Amino acid sequence: MDEEVKFILDTTKESMDASISHLEKALVKIRAGKASPMMLSTVMVEYYGSQTPLSQVSNINTPDARTISVQPWEKNLLGEIETAIMNANLGFNPMNNGEMVIINVPPLTEERRIQLVKQAKAEAEDAKVSVRSARQDANKELKALDISEDLLSNAEVDVQELTDSYSKKIDAILANKEAEIMKV
Repeated sequence: MDEEVKFILDTTKESMDASISHLEKALVKIRAGKASPMMLSTVMVEYYGSQTPLSQVSNINTPDARTISVQPWEKNLLGEIETAIMNANLGFNPMNNGEMVIINVPPLTEERRIQLVKQAKAEAEDAKVSVRSARQDANKELKALDISEDLLSNAEVDVQELTDSYSKKIDAILANKEAEIMKV
């Protein structure tokens, strides 16, 4: 196989891997009934005049499936952390016991589960769009090369097979997340 073609295929594969990785990160943030420290990954706290991720100023744990505990390294941050969690609009009501902030994660209603599945499907569709975009870019690059028609058509088939396999991976990831969300 031509070196340029191999390079384009490798680059396309890396791009598609990045789409899968992004999808997995996005789906971790979608709540599936169980408490997870990742639920607070978007929370930023005012710390010495700058916005700092919550995980960099505290220890975040899940003592059980319905509770998240946030223990700041500095006690004077308790109020700030509480405010930041409420302002993050995650639907949580944090409680401060003087030592740490405790968040009870309410069980999901059927309606909320359906909304979360829709959100997960939207993320999966974005990933598929990204994969198809990578395919389109690869095909453009292949056509720009000075190679034989046979080599070009073989390379395009390889790109399409890569696209199909990544689409199947996305579908599998989505199916797992959907099952996780809908499990009561």
